Formats: sequence, C-alpha cells, structure tokens
Amino acid sequence: MKQNITAILKEYTKEPKIAYFSMEIGLKDEIPTFCGGLGVLAGDTVKSAADLSLPFVAITLISRKGYFKQEIDGTGHQTESPLTWEPSSLMTVVSEKVAVTIEGKPVHLQAWIYFVESLRGGNVPVIFLDANLPENSPENRALTDHLYGGDECYRLKQELLLGIGGVRMLKKLGFRVKKYHMNEGHAAFLTLELLHEHKKDLEKVWDESFIWDFETVKDLCVFTTHTPVEAGHDRFTYELYNKVAGDYFPEKVLYKLAGAKHLNLTMLGLNLSMYVNGVAKKHGEVSQSMFPGYRINAITNGVHSFTWTSDSMKRIFDKYLPGWANEPEIFVRVGAIPDEEMWNAHLEAKKILIDYVNSVSDAGMDADTLTLGFARRITEYKRPDLLFFDPERLERIGTGKIQIIYAGKAHPRDMDGKHAIERIFSQIGKFKGKIKIAYLQNYNMSTALRLISGVDVWLNTPLRPLEASGTSGMKAAHNGVVNFSVLDGWWIEGHIEGFTGWAIGPAPTEIQPDRNMSKIDAEDLYSKLEKCVIPRYYKERKEWIRMMQNAIGKNAYYFNTHRMMRRYVTEAYIR
Repeated sequence: MKQNITAILKEYTKEPKIAYFSMEIGLKDEIPTFCGGLGVLAGDTVKSAADLSLPFVAITLISRKGYFKQEIDGTGHQTESPLTWEPSSLMTVVSEKVAVTIEGKPVHLQAWIYFVESLRGGNVPVIFLDANLPENSPENRALTDHLYGGDECYRLKQELLLGIGGVRMLKKLGFRVKKYHMNEGHAAFLTLELLHEHKKDLEKVWDESFIWDFETVKDLCVFTTHTPVEAGHDRFTYELYNKVAGDYFPEKVLYKLAGAKHLNLTMLGLNLSMYVNGVAKKHGEVSQSMFPGYRINAITNGVHSFTWTSDSMKRIFDKYLPGWANEPEIFVRVGAIPDEEMWNAHLEAKKILIDYVNSVSDAGMDADTLTLGFARRITEYKRPDLLFFDPERLERIGTGKIQIIYAGKAHPRDMDGKHAIERIFSQIGKFKGKIKIAYLQNYNMSTALRLISGVDVWLNTPLRPLEASGTSGMKAAHNGVVNFSVLDGWWIEGHIEGFTGWAIGPAPTEIQPDRNMSKIDAEDLYSKLEKCVIPRYYKERKEWIRMMQNAIGKNAYYFNTHRMMRRYVTEAYIR
C-alpha cells in the first residue's frame, strides 16, 4: 500500500466526500489518539460509514504521545506518562504537505493515512495531521504530540491546525468535499478557512462583512455539539487569538460570528452551519436552552455493533440472527435465542472478565456473584463514588451479594476527578472481606469490551442533565447487560423500568443541574439495588434473562451507529 498510496488516493478522490473532523478518533488501542467517549464515538462513526459504503473521509491529529498512560498506586493516586507510539507501523505517510501560520511562522503539516476497512468491502480513509517535521521549530513539532495536553495556548494552536490545516490538506490531496462535519467545536476554525475560499469578488465595500459568503459556507457545514457543560465549550481571548493567529481573519467580523467578549468556537460552529444537532433528545433540549435563537436538532448517538459485542455473543447472534452486524434492527428477533444459550454466552464473557480482574488485582472475585461495572472518564459530574454515599447501608445491602469493578482516567488537571479515584480506593480497603471491589488502571478499548460484556449490571450515575448522551451503556446492552442508570442522555430514550433495566432517581425535568440531588439519587439506588436488582439476579433467573434479551431487542437494535449514520445522511448530509 505504501508504494501505491498516490494511486489509491486518486481512486478515493473521484467522487465528493463527507469530511468528518474530530480532535480525537478512537479506532483501536494501537492508535491511541483518543481519550474517551467522544473519540470512540468518532471511531464507531467511521466504522459504520465504511460498513454502509458512505463517501466519507475523516480528519484528526496524530497525537504521537497519546492522551496518557495511567498508573494508580495503592492509595488511588493517579500519575500520568506519555503513551508514545509509532505511526509508521500502522499507516502510510503521503508526500504532500501544507502549512498554517502560527505566531507569524509557518507550521508545516504532513498527513498519515489509515484505511478503515469493512468486512462488507467498504473502506474510509482517516487522515492524521502531523507537525513533527524537521522544517518546524522544536516547539511547533510538538503541537501534534499530546491530545488535550498543554495550556490554553497549546490547545488554540492545535485547533487552528485541525480546522485550517485539515481543509488545506484535503484540498492538497485532491478531495472534493460536499459537507464538512464538525464533531464538536474543536474543528470550528475550518469555517474561517472556507470563508477565505469562498470570498466574494467585490471591488469596494463599506463593511468588510460583505466580502464573506456566509450562506455558501453555512450550506457546506454540519455541526454536532456534545457537551451540556458550559465550561466544555472552548473559549479564547481575542488577545490570545491575535497573538497566535495574527491577521488570519478580521477580528471585527469574528465578533459577529464567535462572540464579542471571547472567541467561542461553539458559537462559530453554530453561526456557520446549516444543520446543528445535539447527541440525544434531552441534550438537544438542553443545548437549545443554552443557545436560544438557534435551531438545534437531535440525533441520538450509537455504537458500532460489531466492535462492541463479545465473541461469545457474536457466536449466538451469528447462529440465530444472521446479518445482525450490518442490520442491527434484526436484534428485535432476539427472542429466537434460547435462554440457556443466552446465559451461557454471558457467563463465558463474565469468566473472561473475572479472570482478567483477578490477574491484575487481589480482589479475588468469582463468576457467581452479581457484578456491577462502572467505567468512563472520571470527573465530578459523573459522580463515580455515588454508590458509597452511605457506606453502612451499602454494606448491609451488598455484603456477600455484589462485587464492583471500576475503571477510568481523570484528566491530568482535573483534581476533583483524581480525588474521586482516591475516594473509591479508600472504600476498597474499608469493604475488604465484605464487598469485593477492584479498580482497573489505564482504561482502554480492550478493557472496556471485557467490562461491558462481562459485568451483570452497568452502573451510571451522572448529575442530570450533564450527560449529553453516554455510549458505554449502549455497548453493555449489545451484550445483554442491563443498565442501572440515572435518567439522562440516551437512557431517557432506552429505559423501560424493570424491562430494559432500572432508573436511578426521579424523572428528568432539569434544564440546569441541581447539586442537591445526590442524597435523593443515592436513596433510590440503594432501594432498587436491595429490592429489585439483587433479588431478581439470584431468585428470578428466567426474568433476568428476559431483561437481557430486552436490552438487546429494545436498546441495541436502535442505539447503534448504523442507525445514527443513516439519520445523518438523510437529515444533515443531503440537505
């Protein structure tokens, strides 16, 4: 492939493409250019685009030192080290280069190409932008090293490289683009590069705004916002922007597009996109309240079914539901699978998980005990230690009846998230000999697959309404693992009480978070754990298996990226 990359790209550039921009794309652990849900969703999106043979190309940064490698000591203290990897062993570099001016100097970018190939024959090129070139200064060579690393200035430079450099690289490689899809605001600077490309040819104007063809650019752009957290929307001072970007784009026009006080990349995406969406119905409502005056649609996220199904479940799906991987709607016929085979497939996945946990910890877990799993990015609003709100009550309810597996990374600068890990570790010691608890370090995709397929219950406890979508519970559902979750994000749409899983706390009515909900939610968690979850697992096995089937037939059939991508095509791409 290395020798034929130019010829291969010529084939890919024959027809116009959807260009999908994302700061992180999670395809597999060997390419550690992701940190969590946003990146894994992007990877699943690309995989479904390949399965569906969509005219698609994805653009991201190479992140040569990854997000970070997590190490946790016996007290729960997290330390981080670079996760260095070598792109040349997995992908092909092309000879074409582009440059983006940063602080008055050109930062040169090369492109690595990785092809995501579908078993159905479709494939999608993913372009990884890389600044590690001898013609750049040492400081600028490091701009594509760390995912979400460095300070605010480093982040701004990365986002300029992704948005502006990405558009230029696509053009240089010969791609024609019919839609630019921004997966979050990180790539929103691409809109400014498109405005430069589509500038009106006017001899004289009294207002410089008139020379920019806003409508043409809007018609080219799709914008997906993922965060209902105010702090999650990237903002930069104009002083910093001018220092880094110079005179790339007139500041007075940016005031109208991205805000007068700060350069807000979400506002930039909103103002220059014809189609805007949140990632769940509730998130669409919350986003609409955050940005009144804009029409914000909702396309609920999904997961790539084949990627997130365990081998044991794949075998029984292949046997009884042929075609499921490319037509996940076939999951509605899950009742064709005999109960015993469903349960045995789950036990096989559970044994793999328990054996792994016991090999990396001294938890001494067993496959007969009801196992709860909690694994995701560790940050305060996700309330990872809500389960320990009342330790004495948890001890009374769960001693000898449950075991708990945790995993997840806290951002290096998120001290609240780091403290949450330490609090969980303190509980591991307190519950020794009563409830077995393990925390798996350096959470990645392979660990995630073991967890979401091997636990019996998937626990999720975010503070409403701060969970935009959440996708780990969708992955669990693909494996017949029932969800026990706060009604937020996707679970509002997927939850049927006692049928597909259980809710924690009251019905979702909030548009703004209520910081006093933890006591109420914990009370409901304990009550249902004691009265519903534990009794059904141990005493009502047939009903439990029926819930496993419901999770697959009611949740997995819908919450997948094949359905999601078909909606993007019909609602956003062919407008």
